[in-house]
Amino acid sequence: MKRTNFDLSDKVAIVTGGSRGIGKAIASALSESGAKVVISSRKQDDLDAAADDIRSNGGEVTAISAHTGDDDAVNQLIRKTVEKYDFIDIVFNNAATNPHFGSILQSEESQWDKIWDVNVKGYFRVSRACVAHMLKRGSGKIINVSSIASKLPLAGMGIYSVSKAAVVMLTKVLAQELAGENIQVNGIAPGFVKTKFSSALWKNEKLHNHVVKGIPQGRIAEPDEIAGIALYLSSEVSSYTTGETIVVDGGQTLGPTMDLASYF
Repeated sequence: MKRTNFDLSDKVAIVTGGSRGIGKAIASALSESGAKVVISSRKQDDLDAAADDIRSNGGEVTAISAHTGDDDAVNQLIRKTVEKYDFIDIVFNNAATNPHFGSILQSEESQWDKIWDVNVKGYFRVSRACVAHMLKRGSGKIINVSSIASKLPLAGMGIYSVSKAAVVMLTKVLAQELAGENIQVNGIAPGFVKTKFSSALWKNEKLHNHVVKGIPQGRIAEPDEIAGIALYLSSEVSSYTTGETIVVDGGQTLGPTMDLASYF
């Protein structure tokens, strides 16, 4: 088996949160590499628009609305995918929410419940529902989209940061349990990416300029810049990589630059 082959033409993939931003960029990249892709999010209209865009570039995509915070909706998503394509090879858990901004000590338990239900339990629900179909195929890829918030607590986003740290451990636990079944489970931890989810940051010039000062590459990413690592983790090239969460952040988590040479 060639380990340099990124061809996904015999694969079926599900991407949650696939109607825009990182999810859409990943879905587009998978389809361009030949995969049959199912994109999912809560709003069918947004999904249909994203699907039309992907199809315009020659991709095969199906749009199925589902709320990953709802177990019945997740099971219906998996059932419809298998009815159409017979099997599932790749799952990207990307759907996320963050209804709270401010001090974690001022948060409400209901906000914790909503974030946890989607950002952590949602990933678990989708993974659990897909594993049986991967076992039938004898292989599989589960990729969980985390965040640098799992490593660096982001001010005002405390619950979100905790949830993304939990995603990193969920990735490790699933990887350990599924390694013997030839199912690799990995994660991607993006830094700041120019999406609707982060628009409050990059649309505010003062805040944007403050943030990019802490990024060695001096800019925030475009969604397409997450696609390369997504293809690696989806393909046979990553057959011996499991349990890892790969940071894609322009160097932000390296910490501040120290020009020690100027002291000598």
